[in-house]
Amino acid sequence: MTDTTHQKYHHLFIILAGIFITNAIVAEIIGAKIFSGEAFLNLPPAQIPLINHLTLDFNLSAGVVIWPVVFVISDIINEYFGKAGVKKISIITAFLIAYTFLVIYFTTQLPPAAFWQEINKVDIDGNPLNINNAFSAIFRQGMGIMLGSITAFFIGQLLDAHTFQWIKSVTGSKKLWLRATGSTLISQLVDSFVVLFIAFYLFGNWNLEQIVSVGIINYIYKFIVAILLTPLLYIIHYIIDSYLNPIKTN
Repeated sequence: MTDTTHQKYHHLFIILAGIFITNAIVAEIIGAKIFSGEAFLNLPPAQIPLINHLTLDFNLSAGVVIWPVVFVISDIINEYFGKAGVKKISIITAFLIAYTFLVIYFTTQLPPAAFWQEINKVDIDGNPLNINNAFSAIFRQGMGIMLGSITAFFIGQLLDAHTFQWIKSVTGSKKLWLRATGSTLISQLVDSFVVLFIAFYLFGNWNLEQIVSVGIINYIYKFIVAILLTPLLYIIHYIIDSYLNPIKTN
């Protein structure tokens, strides 16, 4: 590998790592909010009946909106830097997620300024509001999410990396779509339920029915997005190959 090629790989890893880390941390921070997919589309609740009186509505963690980006970039890193590259960036990201939530926790302990509470004492509808309690309640909920996310993140990333390489060992350099999509779907099946169980059952106040319901919807969303993002993988792959091995012209 020439110095120029080595430098290009170095730059590529930094860019991919930046995208990976940014999306992972943002997804963890916004993950405390559960939103209604039906309300977003102006539809009534689905109320799909399952077993044991469990009904399924399209309620999702806000973090899943951008989480597929993390696994797309993970597959790209795996393609060009192997399991070692995925392991390296996963460890760095896990420590940065932990650091982020420790900083957030520290800020929730800071005494609020009186004027800040005063100018925010009512919400936009005129209802009484304690802005400091609201701030703390939202971000402290993320502490359970932090532990759940780091655990699920490590399990999901390692499972994704190993599955990706196993499929690649069978198919060779062909069928990028199969190893990328297959590894993501398997790892996300685990990730979708582990993070919810730890964050909202062990450290929260959800029951198992809510965990299963939201977990299923989160996974369905990730499943669909993983399929839809397959063409993007090939586009990114083409751009990176063109960057690493430009076609020389006379």
